Amino acid sequence: MNLTKKIFSIVCLTISTFLLIYVFYKSEIHWNGTRRDYYFIYYLISSALVLSSIITFYINEKIKTYLIITLSSVVFSLYAFEGHLTMGKGLYKKAKLYKQQTGKDYDTRTDWEIYNDLKKEDENIVSDIPPKLHLAQEGKFKLFPFSGISNSKTIQCNENGYYAIYQSDRYGFKNPDSEWDKKEIEYLLIGDSMTHGECVNLPNDIASVLRTLSKKSALNLGYNANGPLIEYATLREYLKPNVKNVLWFYFEDNDTSDLDDELNSLILNSYLKNLNFTQNLIFKQNEIDELGIKKIERAREKIEKRNNLTFKLLKFIKIFNLRKSIYMSIYEPRPQPQPQFKEILKLAKELSTKNNSNFYFVYLTGYHRYKTTYHHKSYNKVKKIIEELNIPFIDIHKEVFEKESNPLKLFPFELLGHYNVEGFRKVAEAIHKFISK
Repeated sequence: MNLTKKIFSIVCLTISTFLLIYVFYKSEIHWNGTRRDYYFIYYLISSALVLSSIITFYINEKIKTYLIITLSSVVFSLYAFEGHLTMGKGLYKKAKLYKQQTGKDYDTRTDWEIYNDLKKEDENIVSDIPPKLHLAQEGKFKLFPFSGISNSKTIQCNENGYYAIYQSDRYGFKNPDSEWDKKEIEYLLIGDSMTHGECVNLPNDIASVLRTLSKKSALNLGYNANGPLIEYATLREYLKPNVKNVLWFYFEDNDTSDLDDELNSLILNSYLKNLNFTQNLIFKQNEIDELGIKKIERAREKIEKRNNLTFKLLKFIKIFNLRKSIYMSIYEPRPQPQPQFKEILKLAKELSTKNNSNFYFVYLTGYHRYKTTYHHKSYNKVKKIIEELNIPFIDIHKEVFEKESNPLKLFPFELLGHYNVEGFRKVAEAIHKFISK
């Protein structure tokens, strides 16, 4: 029995040390240190496990016996729940609701299954390429794109029972291409996935609804996973002189944490340090397309490898679904915006003013605010910054969600995700009303 307990301590120390090394590899080598904020909690957990494992060599045998029993029970419970999540119970709930609401079957294919299926019908179909993906490989390329592949059918995500697919414009954004030729642009939108119109088809995104309401032009430069620095750089690269209103969308769940990652980029920081810096992206769309296609193919190869039993087993061992579920349930917005956040907004406003464009800040709220106990630290600090900069503040919580008896109905199946079609429509209506008054 003593030998078994000694082996237990050795195994615990070996596993915890491996976890610490793995966290270091993912954070510092795979992501080049650009996601330390995300991996910080894993550093703490793995370090604590190493320390605890060392302590087990010195505790008495009775306590170690209780520890073995407790740890075994915890591990069994964790993997039982991971098995429950792996079986796709959440997807089953969505599929059932979708069938009840529409009479149609929920598309249960994964992103890459639908990509492979549609690729057989249209060789030129692509998936969206979030600019943030370029952070991890910045040193390998001279270019940092802020858009996807141009003039292509582009697959987005599925949160509403179907995959959103749109025809990208000449610069790889989610717009009818003719918008770039309009004599005057009434609205230019800058933001992340909420602005991009994730998981809904045209004309149900915010920009499309604004076009319908105003009967004027709107350019959507939003893209999935963008943070404030990429958004400012996008504005620098693509702002047209005929834009009347610039709408800067801020999503409270992740914009400042995204900025943490972006501040590690040499290219992105160049936009802050040098007001004359440019990549001249509007003249490099062919290069952007080539880079995007390479990224899709590399990702496709990785996904095909991950479809084998070994990868699925490793994913299960790492309790991927459980960790993701816990993270999403306890996530809170970063309470303290970085000093660079205010500087970015100041520069964005000055750029817009110089362009004779009005500048508006649109504060978007997320699912967590209405599902869990919400703390106003981030909201209050961001609002104070915007007021200090004398920027008009469009509060979507007050203009939209506060007026709903059930705010969750503006999210897909009242579950975690982006806004649904009704949610995007009501946000656009509130913006149009605010600016038109």
